[in-house]
Amino acid sequence: MAETSFGITGKGYVIIASDTTSARSIIKMKTDEDKIKTLSPHLLMSYSGEPGDTVQFAEYVERNIRLYQIRNLYALRPSAAASWIRRALATSLRTRKAYAVNLLVGGYDTASHDPHLYWIDYFGTMTEVPFAAHGYGAYFALSLLDRYHDPEATLEEGLATLKRCINEVAQRLVIDPGKYKVKVVDKDGIREVEV
Repeated sequence: MAETSFGITGKGYVIIASDTTSARSIIKMKTDEDKIKTLSPHLLMSYSGEPGDTVQFAEYVERNIRLYQIRNLYALRPSAAASWIRRALATSLRTRKAYAVNLLVGGYDTASHDPHLYWIDYFGTMTEVPFAAHGYGAYFALSLLDRYHDPEATLEEGLATLKRCINEVAQRLVIDPGKYKVKVVDKDGIREVEV
């Protein structure tokens, strides 16, 4: 699968980008798929992997985090949400119905006023990172992110770094993922931006 997703943190924000192509083998099914779930007012999750698993797991996570918010009258902070998601993925790994899903979880902690980005793979491995990528695009983008990422970058500078990654993947990858959906989360909440 030629799925690609990126995550970048900066001064008070997290950018999550994911391609919009839904494909199976050599067949492109859709070109307008939104692979970024809004989990709470300040929390996003990008998912990639097996088509059935991704949608089912993303909806399972979305509804459980929403249920937590309804029961407790406040939303989970990004670190707690990422830990819960990692545990749910790790628990499924030990069953006959394991989810084959790779995730980027990004959020803005309204209590500490810090952005957080978590990289989670289908084995239930999780780590907090300043930038991340999943899919074939990661082979080309991680070196660019390593070179150009600045934790004090403005949103415009972060989007410029993301654009470099998208252009590099389009130029170097045999199958161009096409369009990307880009969402930003900061103190004001979640919004979609154009790149």
